[in-house]
Amino acid sequence: MTKDQKLDVMGVLLALAGILVLLALFSPNQSLMVSTIVDYLYYLFGLGRFVVALACLLTGGWIILRHFNENLPQVEPEQVLGTILLFVGLVTTLSTVTGTTSGGIIGEYFSSTILDGLGVMGAWVVLISWLSISIILTLRTSTKKIIGLLDNIYIEPSQILQSSRKKLITTRTPSKTNISKPTKPTKTKKIDNTKRQTNQHTESAKSERKAEIHDLDTSTTLDKVSTTNWDLPKIESILSVGAEMTADDEYDRQRAETIEETLVSFGAPGRVVEINRGPTITQFGVEPDFVTNSRGKRTKVKVNKISTLADDLALALAAASIRIEAPVPGKGYIGMEVPNADSSQVALRDLLESEAYTKHNSPLALCLGQDVSGESVCADLRAMPHLLIAGTTGSGKSVCVNGIIATLLLKNTPEQLKMLMIDPKRVELTAYRHIPHLLAPVIVDVNKVVSSLQWISREMDKRYTKFSDIGARNIEDFNRKATKNEEDTIPYIVVVVDELADLMMVSAEDTEQIITRLAQMARATGIHLIISTQRPSADVVTGLIKANFPARIAFAVASLTDSRVILDHPGAERLLGRGDMLFQSPDAAQPLRMQGTFVSDTELRKLVRYWRGFYANVDKSSVKANSSTNEPKTDRPAHSTKSQDITDEIATLAEAEGRDALYDKAIEIVQTKNRASISMLQKHLRIGYTRSAKLIDDLEESGIIGPAKSGAKQRDVLQKSSLIDEDIVHPIEEIDD
Repeated sequence: MTKDQKLDVMGVLLALAGILVLLALFSPNQSLMVSTIVDYLYYLFGLGRFVVALACLLTGGWIILRHFNENLPQVEPEQVLGTILLFVGLVTTLSTVTGTTSGGIIGEYFSSTILDGLGVMGAWVVLISWLSISIILTLRTSTKKIIGLLDNIYIEPSQILQSSRKKLITTRTPSKTNISKPTKPTKTKKIDNTKRQTNQHTESAKSERKAEIHDLDTSTTLDKVSTTNWDLPKIESILSVGAEMTADDEYDRQRAETIEETLVSFGAPGRVVEINRGPTITQFGVEPDFVTNSRGKRTKVKVNKISTLADDLALALAAASIRIEAPVPGKGYIGMEVPNADSSQVALRDLLESEAYTKHNSPLALCLGQDVSGESVCADLRAMPHLLIAGTTGSGKSVCVNGIIATLLLKNTPEQLKMLMIDPKRVELTAYRHIPHLLAPVIVDVNKVVSSLQWISREMDKRYTKFSDIGARNIEDFNRKATKNEEDTIPYIVVVVDELADLMMVSAEDTEQIITRLAQMARATGIHLIISTQRPSADVVTGLIKANFPARIAFAVASLTDSRVILDHPGAERLLGRGDMLFQSPDAAQPLRMQGTFVSDTELRKLVRYWRGFYANVDKSSVKANSSTNEPKTDRPAHSTKSQDITDEIATLAEAEGRDALYDKAIEIVQTKNRASISMLQKHLRIGYTRSAKLIDDLEESGIIGPAKSGAKQRDVLQKSSLIDEDIVHPIEEIDD
């Protein structure tokens, strides 16, 4: 039988025993066997026999239902210990209070022992301490929370009503700070319609609507979203603890001897001076030994001579591949990284609870994995400030991206962090849709990718304008001054792109240009990029992109060339896959090998379900608050409205991106000449008939010119040249103003 099958059998037996005992305890007619069992339980536990029967039923039910319900609470060993201590403490207290065997033989034994040894007062001190420790272990809480809970018991009823009313107002009524301040309306000259024919009024209205589409409202603010009291998810309820890493010292010593013997046989002797065992590989620190040359002089073996023996050592150790780091930075030996026979996964929860992560005060601290020594490795995205990830299919790239996103979602509320996710493959990031951290729904249309990045670029420019207005150097300085002045702060923005190769295939020049600009300038504004690709070739990871991404992660790649493209170093071609990776930090000369963080699909579903549920509750509260305060009803909550506004702007940018490069020039020509025809654009722009006809159609669709007339009459120009410079040709300059 497997372990799960044994647990299932035990669960059924416990549940059955609990049900039978409960029925026996409340049944008036008992058989001899049932009566004997009940009497024995009373002898052991006294009145606590009811608790024992109920505990058997609940434990059995939990074991049976663990396969069917992911929301079942996770029980830790200290909670089991606390429950047992609490039960024994209660029956002991019962026997102490009553002075009888109502606590069973167990309660009577502990009660008499404590009373005889410490007296009545000492016994009560011990019992109170006993029960307090048991409650702390069972509930995994602290004495501060327990005391606070006890204080709340003595609150007067009027205070309770007043507190509840105040809480209802502050958490459910959307305050004025929930909605960003309205921006100044764009200054647009009105079109004089007095000289137009009556049949042109319809076209004039259409023209004004189209002009508004050009004047994108990029002033959609990302200031503090709302005053909602967001609660971060509890790590223990979302993530599971990883398995203990096992080590076989004898096996490691045998491999160390094999390495030394192999080096001697090739004339490059060395001694293994240190062994570091990690989750996937074991690093053997080899110190080069001395050799005697033909002149009788003793010299040390050259490092290069040992590093060229990687394949020979792999053959001797029967290993899939061996990577040699010569030398290890800061160490006096050469690192030989040999795969373990059994690799272990690195759970995200273990990293989040490690000292390496807790010492980071940054909201954008990332858990990356464990190094060859089993030490947790964490990094600050603000210091990177952007991250490039590459690796072949199945190497662990997507799991790494999910681990990074999960880390950010576990530490940041939607008021602190916003995210824009781009997933042309439609399978990796779409699971995060509808979480409140998203600026807009996950971008899956490759034709909207460039426009979404352009929106981020405009947001960056707008933030720099805000910084200059108050004299702030970066987002931390701005938020500090805004908090001091009781003004709205702005969140960090993390842009996650799952597949760079797809974007480069659609629009390589525009994609490279906008990514390079963001990578060069966006750090101070709190905007950071995380870009991944499974094709780290030179035409995808171009020189400009790579130069502005000093922080890089390389998973297993197919060739040495690919490794040099992503890292500028060899080594990624010798990785094992399944999370084995090299991390190039901006402040490190050599990449660091580690096993990446693993987050299961179940854990991700719990995390996404938590934020979606929180989001839905906030939205419902907003609707109820609107109805109770007689405020105007809105079809959508503030969060979704803001997200929809950004989505509309991205769609409009994508529409403008698809226009002809000569579109603005064509507008200038038809408004200067005050007439429009296909032949006129052909003559002035020196283009063919097809392109000229397409430009005429675009101008009509935008409301610049009227529809075609019968015969050889030319079209009417609906928007005169006085509006060109401000409203049509340079809408971006107007927005910036």
